[in-house]
Amino acid sequence: MTLGRASQQLDLLDPVSRFCAETLPANSIYAFLHDHRDRLFPDSLFADLFAQVGRRSVPPSVVATVMVLQRLEGLSDREAVDRFAFDVRWRYAAGAGGWDGASRAGFAHTVLVDMRERLRRSANPDRIFEVALTAAREAGLLGRRRVLDSTPLYDAVATMDTITLIRSAVRGLLTAAGRDLAIELRAVLTSGDDYASTAKPVMDWDDKTVREALIDSRARDGYALLAALDGRKKLPEAVTKAMRLLATVLGQDLETGDDGVLRIARKVAADRVISTVDPQARHGHKTSHRGFDGYKGHITVDPDSEIITATEVTAGNTGDAGPATDLTTPAGDQDTPGADAAVYGDSAYGAGEVLERLHTAGIDAKTKVQPPVAPGGKFTKGQFTIDLAAGTVTCPNQVTIAIRPITGHDRHAGKADFGRACTDCPLRTQCTESKTGRQITISRWETHLTAARTRQTDPAWRADYRATRPKVERKIAHLMRRRHGGRRARMRGLLRVAADFKLLAAATNLARLATLGLTGSSQLGRAPA
Repeated sequence: MTLGRASQQLDLLDPVSRFCAETLPANSIYAFLHDHRDRLFPDSLFADLFAQVGRRSVPPSVVATVMVLQRLEGLSDREAVDRFAFDVRWRYAAGAGGWDGASRAGFAHTVLVDMRERLRRSANPDRIFEVALTAAREAGLLGRRRVLDSTPLYDAVATMDTITLIRSAVRGLLTAAGRDLAIELRAVLTSGDDYASTAKPVMDWDDKTVREALIDSRARDGYALLAALDGRKKLPEAVTKAMRLLATVLGQDLETGDDGVLRIARKVAADRVISTVDPQARHGHKTSHRGFDGYKGHITVDPDSEIITATEVTAGNTGDAGPATDLTTPAGDQDTPGADAAVYGDSAYGAGEVLERLHTAGIDAKTKVQPPVAPGGKFTKGQFTIDLAAGTVTCPNQVTIAIRPITGHDRHAGKADFGRACTDCPLRTQCTESKTGRQITISRWETHLTAARTRQTDPAWRADYRATRPKVERKIAHLMRRRHGGRRARMRGLLRVAADFKLLAAATNLARLATLGLTGSSQLGRAPA
């Protein structure tokens, strides 16, 4: 398929264009895309996605416009092409005009599927987001401050229990094996299950013995399949992938009892696969009392213009501190951040490694750091005097102990062991219940953590934080206002969910540019008045 190009000969008397030009608000996203579409999404921007010969594609400028509006309005592919075919605002935004003459009446919804796949496989899959960000930069809307936050993205599949996971993984391996190999593999199955149906086996689920026998027999089928394929070379990639998934499912939930029966373990694996349909989705927790299944969407926002400058999607069980490095890399969109560069974030971003990275880059860390805590209301680490220069720690009873270095640990640099000093200490009951006495662990980032806790007690720091940090919450609300494609992922798999989330951010940025008043073609390169 070769590149299709949109017509540049617009009919000024076209009733759709005339009606929309007269009735749409000046800051409407439809008017904005109509005015700037050719500059934002020229067909040549997508030339690398198409061959040199073949039939003409739907003009990519039209498809890109539909994709942006689709993400803003939370529509499915079929709904989006229907909206393009019958909504005059969409036709105006895409430059399609009315339905007379040579105007394009519509296109198949699979065109959107094809365009997403072409973008995903290209060298620059995020070009729509980059175009929107470049437009904001050219308009002078990006400063040197950034605010970070994350939000749950619910997966697009059902979470599976253990027996459903095992049966689905076995069925997936038999399907991937192909006809001849599948016949050989079925010969080692002993449970009597043909694994043809996705429904659970019919049985008395209230009978514990029957349940355990079911789990044991299906698990042994899985292990038998893995044993039959063990050591074989030149297996198809699909079979190898299905084997890995089956091995993961069997290993994460089961344990062998003293009687040799495989049972569900009374534990939850740290990185548990929750669905064979979307193996990259995970159990996550936004708070200790609020869980979800799926992914986490991370964003960076310019607090002054409320433009999203970076996004990332991780598994639901990933902490916020990990992605912070990638999100804060373009803190000022300059080679050198400058004295006024700052990053704001809640206590999830107050980890020592994040503070160190920001300090090294010359960025002011406006991230909260949790104060030290201790169980039972006992003395916290903050009530001990830590002198890193002298290498000592002094307890509330004024006993000073030298810090013993720790080598080879990822997070701990040293430890002060009060040991014997706690034996006859009059404050022992307020400090520790350990028989070996109180220990104070020194982090590798102790200097940065201590400095951050001191800074955040400053009233001016706190006022700036309270005025700036909530702006990212409002932007997340804009992203999540549609359930379909907002809070609920439209895709399966980390890469596709991440691409769709970035497209949503791009669409939201373009809507923000329209709201800020960039209505004329000459304004795209400068800040609005």
